[in-house]
Order: sequence, then structure tokens, then C-alpha cells
Amino acid sequence: MAKSGNRREPRFDDDDDDDLRAEPRPSRSRARKQPRRRSGSLIGGLFYWGLTFAVWGVIGGGALMVYYGSQLPPIDQLSVPKRPPNIAILGVDGAALANRGDTGGAAIRIADLPPYVPKAFVAIEDRRFYSHWGVDPQGIGRALLRNVAGRGGMQGGSTLTQQLAKNLFLTQERTISRKIQEAILAVWLEHKYSKDQILELYLNRVYFGSGAYGVEAATQRYFGHGAKTATLSEAAVLAGLMKAPSKLAPDRNPDGATERAAQVITAMAQEGFISEKMAKGALANPAQTQKETGGGSINYAADYVMDVLDDTVGAIDEDIVVTTTIDQRLQTVAEGALKEELDRKGAKFGVTQGAIVSLDPTGAIRALVGGRDYSESQFNRAVSAKRQPGSAFKPFVYLAGVEHGLTPETVREDGPLNIKGWTPENYSHEYFGPVTLTKALALSLNTVAVRVGMEVGPKTVVKTAHRLGIQSDLQPNASIALGTSEVTPLELVSAYAPFANGGFGVQPYIITRVKTAGGKTLYSRKTPSPARAIDPQYVGMMNDMMQETLLTGTARKAELPGWPAAGKTGTSQDFRDAWFIGYTSRLVTGVWLGNDDSSPTKKASGGNLPVEIWSRYMSIAHKGVAVAGLPTNGWRSQGGVDEVVAKPLDDLIGLFTGGSAPAPAPAAPPPSPARPRPPAPRPQQEQAMPAPDDQTATIPRPPAERPRAAPRMEDDFLPPEDIPDAGAPPPPPPTRGRRQAGRDANIFEQLFGGQ
Repeated sequence: MAKSGNRREPRFDDDDDDDLRAEPRPSRSRARKQPRRRSGSLIGGLFYWGLTFAVWGVIGGGALMVYYGSQLPPIDQLSVPKRPPNIAILGVDGAALANRGDTGGAAIRIADLPPYVPKAFVAIEDRRFYSHWGVDPQGIGRALLRNVAGRGGMQGGSTLTQQLAKNLFLTQERTISRKIQEAILAVWLEHKYSKDQILELYLNRVYFGSGAYGVEAATQRYFGHGAKTATLSEAAVLAGLMKAPSKLAPDRNPDGATERAAQVITAMAQEGFISEKMAKGALANPAQTQKETGGGSINYAADYVMDVLDDTVGAIDEDIVVTTTIDQRLQTVAEGALKEELDRKGAKFGVTQGAIVSLDPTGAIRALVGGRDYSESQFNRAVSAKRQPGSAFKPFVYLAGVEHGLTPETVREDGPLNIKGWTPENYSHEYFGPVTLTKALALSLNTVAVRVGMEVGPKTVVKTAHRLGIQSDLQPNASIALGTSEVTPLELVSAYAPFANGGFGVQPYIITRVKTAGGKTLYSRKTPSPARAIDPQYVGMMNDMMQETLLTGTARKAELPGWPAAGKTGTSQDFRDAWFIGYTSRLVTGVWLGNDDSSPTKKASGGNLPVEIWSRYMSIAHKGVAVAGLPTNGWRSQGGVDEVVAKPLDDLIGLFTGGSAPAPAPAAPPPSPARPRPPAPRPQQEQAMPAPDDQTATIPRPPAERPRAAPRMEDDFLPPEDIPDAGAPPPPPPTRGRRQAGRDANIFEQLFGGQ
């Protein structure tokens, strides 16, 4: 039993005896002196929440990248789209003439450029191009600060790689989604290609304004030469265009382009891309933009190249080089001759448009001008406009005649003619009586042409024209002899080529070779075996006849000193079309003038403006060329008329009626070596009987003559289908050379309406 006196009980009150407590208890004074610990400081909180937001921002940004990235094709299927093919068109001497295609120029390797060309773009567009990985955070930050501060306009902060990604894959819209996709694609490009490859792609794809995509197209467009020979000042202009291609185009805003180019040069010097001396030289000699001459008529030839290219090589899926037959010097001369003549006399004669086609005798097109000014009208009249050739068609009629037994000295009657109510007349309503075919063609006598056409038959005339190269449909009626069916300038000129080359038909052509940009030949023209279209003896006859047109006939104003030349003028009804097709043994050239709406001109005719244009062009084209004569094939004019004066219509009358033919008229005197003095000239083109001094003479009016409509030129007529029943023909006017014998109607007249 324990002793109660020695027992100590524990205490649980606030006793001061610490030994009796289960745990010691700190004193109150010490508790009051120790400060309480806080959960965190303000800075720590900011850091915490900042880190939290950053993490969520990265997560959100990543989600956006994933989302918008999912809108793009899978990376393993992503590839740089193929650049649209360019067609480089070269002249016969290999000089660049034009480019066709969506880009306006060929692609070029960066290694082929002067070093300062790519550096100009890096200096002004993306100075850290060689150090960033597609996106430049520093550049983006700088752009944001400038945008917030409102200095220097809105800044995009896009790298060259981002700009390339936009051009290759995306639209030009300015949205957050597009910028995100642009960044994704930029990173992919940097992973896929080297820096130089990216820069090369960029230089060949970006837009430089004025329809030019790529640095080669832009250099050709603004400076007239390739990017391989670009100067430092030109490179600065091109790099400066990236800011605003349309506003800073040097041909539209030269001051703005020069100012921007100076900024580029300064940036290049700051980056150490060029020396201070080079910078000063470039600033002192700013780039000079090429000035387009005339209407840029070479584009008419380039358009024609594109028209025939598809049939030559088919579909195009890569850059190609097309070598043509075009002589750039002759093209420039032809363009200048047409434009200058129309500028000086177009308003006076009521002519607004024209076309020139010039071939060599093999059919190679040396010059092709399809209009007055390409920038105003791209319609190619040289190959697409179908117009009535008028008397320029008559050589085919006379060729058909000589092929059926006539000769240049054969005589036919120039007198009144009535074919089922159609009464073709010469301009002055006067007639020469019996004339040689040479004189009839030189003076463009309508009645003789119609008589010859009726002798051989309109269908024969049509076949002859088609054989020589006319491809358009021709109507085989009596009026075909006066050129009533429409043709294009190109086919009419081509049909004259056999007269110049000795009688061989030609197919006009403009393409000689097509190669890829890498040099692979896709097409090379093979010279076809010549196909004879005219017998040699008839070639000589026709050349003899058509030379007289330039010596004493309607084209006597044509000037080509020292060169034997031949040709034929033509004017359609109411002076709507004026033509001259003339040729030497070296060139066959045709000129057409008129209005696109076929409205009448103010008496423009083949013998005035077209002859003047032809003479100016051909004189320059033949400088320095050895003189060569036209093919004669042994034909020599005897200088007189056939012993038997051929009057087939009169003879046929006797055959049909069984009666005697009218008494023959006296034979026409032999042609004099001197220029004959025809009837009074007319202000109209063909001037069937032009006075040698070009003075106007008064033609007396027969007392019994009925009132007539306004005088018509020798090519002016009414097609048979447009002539109502006119009844008896009016009394013939006084004639020159012989008295017209009257005769009663007979069976021949009933059949053909002739007299």
C-alpha cells in the first residue's frame, strides 16, 4: 500500500510548477515577441500568376496552331506549287522580243544574279534573314511597338520566308488565321529548304507590279533587259517595289521609286552589303526606266505566236523559249511607218487603223503590225480582220486568164458591160476601148477584169486564189473579179509570195524552234519541199504586168530606188478599205488601212497612204541588201499588141446568133515608152486613169445622160444580188480610143447580159 504522504498527483490547472506539466509551454512573453509568417509576397504572387498565364497562353497558342494547322494539307503532302510556265519569245537573231504567261518572265537562278540583287531584298525586307528560323520574334516585337506608338505606319514584321509562304500557299487577306498559317508554313519552308533556295523561290515568285512576277520579268518590264545584267541602282528599285508594287512602279511614279531606292541603298550600306563608294555611285546615278516606243507592236507578233504555239508543241507545263522569224529592226520600222503616217494624215483621210504584214518569199514573217497602237487596241488586224481587198484581188483574175491562154499583150475591150443588171464601171465612167491586159491591170480597169473573170469563169478564179494561199471562203460570182469576198491581210500577202519566189506556194510561218529553258528541243521547223503553184512562164508574165503598176499605173508613187518591184493597189466600195501589196525578190509586204467599224474613209485609197507607208518601210528594209531582179523565166514583153485583136465577147455573139460579128475596131497603138496620159485623175485611190501631173480635169457630162449617183471609183460596185431590175442600161458616156458600136439584143446578151 502506497504511502499517501509521499504521493504526488499531477496538476492540470495553470499552476506555475512546470515540472508537473506533460509538455512544457512557452511563456506568453516569448509568444508575443515571435512574428507570424506570411503565405507569400506580392512579387511572388505576380510571378506565380504570370507563369500561370504564360503556361496557359502557350497551351492556347499551341491549340490555335494545331487548329489552324489542321486546315492546311498534311506536311508529308505539302509541296511548293509549280510556277506557271513562261514563254520567252525571241527574234530571228536571238534577241528577246516579249514574254507570255502568267508571270511575264522566266525563272532565274540566284547564282546567275549579281550578288547585290538578292542582298538588296534582304537589306530592306528582312535583315536577319540568315539568322532566324522562319519567324523573327524581334521583328514582330519591333513592329508591335511601332504600331502601338503610331510611328511609320502599320508594320507587319513578316520575314521573307513568311512572305514567300503567303505567295505560295495563302491568300492576301489580313486575318489572324492567315498570319498563324503563314508562320507555320514559314517554319516548314525553313526546315525543307536552305536559305539560298528560299531566297531564290522568293525572287522568282513575288509580284513587282505591271503584270510582272519574278525579278527577271520585272527587270525586262521596267529596264528592257534581263536580271543578269541589272545594275545596283536597278536592283534597289526592284527591292523597293516590295513595299507597294503598284504605287512605286518606276514607270508610273519615278520620283517615289527613286526615293525608295535610295532607302534600299542606304540599308545595304549599313548592313555592309555594299561599300560606301558603291552606294554613292548608285545614288548619283539612279535607274532609268525604259520608255515604250510607239504602241509596242511587237505584242501583235507575240500574240500571234501564242495563237499558233498550241498547235506546234501542245500543252506547256514548263518554261520554254520560242525562236521566231521576226526581224526586230524591220518590226520597228514597220511600226514607225504606220504610226507616223496615220499621225500626219489619218485625220485628213478619215483613217484610224492599219496593219502591215511583211514576209520573205519563203513565207517567213519578218514584221507583223496588227494596229496603230497595241496599248489602245489588242485586236490583231493583220491576222484576224477580214476585209474586201478590192482591186488587190485582180492579180488572181489575170493569172487565171494567162493560164488559159491569154498574155500580158492580149487585148480586151474596156467598155460598158451589163451582166444581168450589174453594170461595173470605171471610176470616171470613161473607157479606153481596146487595151492590153498589162495596161488594164496597171490602171485597174474594172470592165476588163470582169471580162477576163467571166471568160475563165468565177469558179476558176476562186480556185486560182485558193491555190496561191487564200484560205477564206470566196463567192464564185461575177463580182469576185473586183475583190468582193473578204480576206485577211496575212493571207492576201502570202498569196502574192509565189510571184516573188518563182511560182512556189508558201505557208506563212512565225515559229522556227521551241526549246525548254534547260535547252531540250521540243520543236524545230523542217523546210518543206516547195510545191509549185504557178508555172514559171506565167510567173514572168504576171511580174511584167504588175511592175507596170508601179511604173505607170495606180502605184506609180511607190518609191524603191534601184530595186525591181511589182504589186497592186486596191480600194473597196465607198473607200472603206485601202490596200497596197508590193514585192521584190527579197520581201513581200502588204499595207491595209481603214476603220474597225467599216465606215467609209475620206477617199483614202491604195495609191496614196498605203503606197507611202510601203515605200518608207521597204526603202529602209532594203538598205545594204544586194539588188536582185524579179523572176521573169524568159518572158519579155514585145512592147506591142497581138496581131489578132481578141474580142471574145463579140466573137461569141456571132457564134450564138449565127450572124457576123461586128466590124473590128482599129487596133490600139503600141504602148509608148513614155508614161501615157490617162484621163483626168480622181481624188480616189485607184485613179484608173490618173493624170501624170495629178491635176484634176473636168469631165464633160453627156447631154442625154440621166442623173447619176455620186461618182464611183473603179473598185466601187454593187454586187448582182443587191441590184434591182434596172431595166435597159443607160446610154454609154463618150469613150476614148474608139467609137462604141451599138447592136441589138441577142441570145448571148440574154444569157450573160453583156454587150
